[in-house]
Amino acid sequence: MHDPDYRPETVLDTARRVLATEAAALALMADAPPADFAPAVERILAMRGRVVVAGIGKSGHVGRKISATLASTGTPSLFVHAAEASHGDLGMIGNEDIVLLISNSGETAELGDILAYTRRFSIPVIGISSRAGSTLMRAADMRLLLPEAPEACHIGMAPTTSTTMTLALGDALAVALMEARGFAAEDFRDFHPGGKLGAQMSRVEQLMHGEAALPLVDPDTPMSQALLVMTSKGFGIAAVVAEDGRLQGIVTDGDLRRNMTGLLERNAGQIATRDPVTVGPDTLAAAALGLMNARKISVLLVVDEDRHPLGVLHIHDCLRAGVA
Repeated sequence: MHDPDYRPETVLDTARRVLATEAAALALMADAPPADFAPAVERILAMRGRVVVAGIGKSGHVGRKISATLASTGTPSLFVHAAEASHGDLGMIGNEDIVLLISNSGETAELGDILAYTRRFSIPVIGISSRAGSTLMRAADMRLLLPEAPEACHIGMAPTTSTTMTLALGDALAVALMEARGFAAEDFRDFHPGGKLGAQMSRVEQLMHGEAALPLVDPDTPMSQALLVMTSKGFGIAAVVAEDGRLQGIVTDGDLRRNMTGLLERNAGQIATRDPVTVGPDTLAAAALGLMNARKISVLLVVDEDRHPLGVLHIHDCLRAGVA
């Protein structure tokens, strides 16, 4: 069943109204973030335990997401169901933790036992609510007050704008903590080793073939022997290294084609391309793949700071690992 006055064209009007209403609320909060936002970040940075997030209903669903985002970005966190807390799960909250309680009204009865527990054992509480004078906000040590903004539904009751603001505020906390910790892409990969994201965050040293696979020749190596090395190692290149082990150049299939005349009468040093493109072992595999695509090459030598070859990376290594 639906409203007899319903018209399909009104759907887009509704979408625009909802999105505009919620966007306006976010803009309002961006212009004036909660006064205790910075103190809350500082308190979390100084804690030795975890951020324990709790809520009920829609606030609980949002709280789960906030907790997951914190945990995946360097801030230890867990979600405790407010109702289950009263039946034993309060034991999940330690004296070194900080509790983040979410309730739009600030009067959610199910949060009462958690709030009482934190007061009894002097565990810091960060409250998120839209009512400054509520029970939650009066008891909280740090208050993240949501600005006054209407819910986006036409009856003004379904949690819409309020949950969007809460979710965005949780993201703001997580990102602020990330930046304060100096949390980098490499750290992010440690928490996301699976799937495509993990592959894109892989470093070259994790995918490259090691020193045993390197096709190394010295500058005086006759090209007849250099060709055997190129063939036996299977990468279509030969790395030309000096007596001190530093990379001098590289012989590729393209170099062979450009020097066909008298090729076997020359040595590797005469044929090699000087100062070839290389990467370090800490380079992200996605960046290495981008470099290969940009330079239209299929192989990269991996070198240390002194240009000693450490390994070799083939474009197929990246593709097999899911880096694309």
